[in-house]
Amino acid sequence: MNYDNRPTVQKILIITLILNLIVMFLKFGVGLITGSLSLIADALHSVTDSANNILGLVASYFSSPLPDRKYPYGHQKFEALGALGIAGFLGIVCFEIIQGAIERIIHGSQPVNISPAQLWILLIVLGINIFVAFYERSVGKRVGSPILIADAKHTMSDIWVTITVIAGLIGVWLGYQWLDIVLAFPVAILVFCSAWSVLKDNLPWLVDEMAIAPEDIYAIAISVAGVINCHDIASRGVVGRQIFIEMHLIVDAPDVETAHRITEEVESRLEERFRPVRILIHVEPPTYKTDHITFGDS
Repeated sequence: MNYDNRPTVQKILIITLILNLIVMFLKFGVGLITGSLSLIADALHSVTDSANNILGLVASYFSSPLPDRKYPYGHQKFEALGALGIAGFLGIVCFEIIQGAIERIIHGSQPVNISPAQLWILLIVLGINIFVAFYERSVGKRVGSPILIADAKHTMSDIWVTITVIAGLIGVWLGYQWLDIVLAFPVAILVFCSAWSVLKDNLPWLVDEMAIAPEDIYAIAISVAGVINCHDIASRGVVGRQIFIEMHLIVDAPDVETAHRITEEVESRLEERFRPVRILIHVEPPTYKTDHITFGDS
């Protein structure tokens, strides 16, 4: 069974886009007034938040899980591609932050001037980021949306970046000007870690990596009455998002109707455990013999 979560995903992305635009303009405004490199770098990070929301809306529009003539397996890889776009944006931001910090070390810069009122504005920005990250992640897990979960991870990295920047600006306010440049480097590391996490979570979907251990599928199938054995088990997708399972099933059935009933019971149990899932079963007679549970077995 396929579940279309796109209306919910699009609604959340629009809400977070509005909030991220507010955050971006506040950071840029304070960064330009104070001349803080770390805060301007954080604002660049927030630019990607907004760009990612727009990218997510586009990807979600094209990522229907429902099959059609042209895409019989659905369109959900478009959503995974959108998540990879987020990783790409984060990589660009990481490079820009490091480049800006090195240029300031080499060429020098004007001192950063920060006021208590500007620090309070940044605390408000931090509060918005925390709300967006936890709200987006909770909805993403509830509806099984990789684009919301990936974007929430990005926003979570933004929280740590903003905390780091605020800590550095408090130090600048106390007279430690060098903190603004030094803290730009851990900001870049946090951004890179976020990009790697998003990439790692979405590559298995795009390269059709095994989604479920064949032994787990075998154990469920063999527990159904009438199943003698199953082999050539394959699965792809991501558990909780969409799974595709294929297998050959050896059944003890005197007729097609009985074989059909047995396979439906196997499908029902797999659906209960791994939904949403689409299953293709090739039925074989009880005389067929094989010990190969999956591909590559010797």
